[in-house]
Amino acid sequence: MSSMSTTSPAAARPARSIISSPYFTSLITVFLLLVLLGAGGAAYPGFLSLQVLFNLLIDNAFLLVIAVGMSFVILSGGIDLSVGSVLALTTMICAYMLQTWHLPPLLVIVIALALGTVFGAGMGALIHYFKLQPFIVTLAGMFLARGLCYLISINSITIDDPFFVALSQTQLPIGDCFISPGALIALVTLAAAIYVAHCTPFGRAIYAVGGNEQSALMMGLRVARTKVLIYAFSGFCAALAGVLFSFYMLSGYGLHAQGTELDAIAAVVIGGTLLSGGYGYVAGALTGVLVLGAIQTLIAFDGTLSSWWTKIVIGGLLFIFCVVQRVMTMRANKK
Repeated sequence: MSSMSTTSPAAARPARSIISSPYFTSLITVFLLLVLLGAGGAAYPGFLSLQVLFNLLIDNAFLLVIAVGMSFVILSGGIDLSVGSVLALTTMICAYMLQTWHLPPLLVIVIALALGTVFGAGMGALIHYFKLQPFIVTLAGMFLARGLCYLISINSITIDDPFFVALSQTQLPIGDCFISPGALIALVTLAAAIYVAHCTPFGRAIYAVGGNEQSALMMGLRVARTKVLIYAFSGFCAALAGVLFSFYMLSGYGLHAQGTELDAIAAVVIGGTLLSGGYGYVAGALTGVLVLGAIQTLIAFDGTLSSWWTKIVIGGLLFIFCVVQRVMTMRANKK
């Protein structure tokens, strides 16, 4: 009995270290995605076809781009509630400039991305220099961007520009399947963000600010610049998602993407990024978005369940992941 009592704590240590590791929630997300795909494949013929898997990415390309920007914000210990409204505003700006001003489509895209970046940078500056809570500032940004949509038009504006229509209808072949240009842009954005977050001084500064802002200041990091750039990048991603959404819907409308900011936060948290900041992986945004997409696809394949079950399941998953994150934080603080 004595030998068992002496070896049990040693055997328990690896398990505790795994649970306390920031990898833990990311591994859970990957396992959950595999379970959802396995359940769908067992229940519905054709669910695991390559095209269905590609469709998860095609239909959620705009959400993946927003989740990438949101990952940077949450890693820094902040939050951005304005991204859904910025997406809608971007679709309205693109549609209005194309249909009313008849500007070249590439110029329209550049202007839309620049405006989104400036909008995000402005919120970041308010948050840092005026010591305001990110929740309040980005909530105000959410109302402002959504209101500006209706100053442009209260109705939907159809986009019939040949460039936008061509991108909307383009299918990039991969074997017998295809992927959309929007999905490809989303993957490139994700890859670039992963590199920035894990291989550049700016990425290390994001983690440092999220871990402890005062310590980051004492280390000589440029906290002000970092925070402004983080929110500028989030605004850029929201605007880019708006451009992709314009390709997808071929319209601008003030009601587009309502609640998308909450879906993005859910995807980032489910993907393994801690809400407290400082821990997580940008790549987790992809698995988080795919989990949300897999839930929607399962409900669509079933055909008998209301679409509201998607929200119910996502809410339950988010609650579980928040509890897991809290347990991880408590264990980390005890070390």
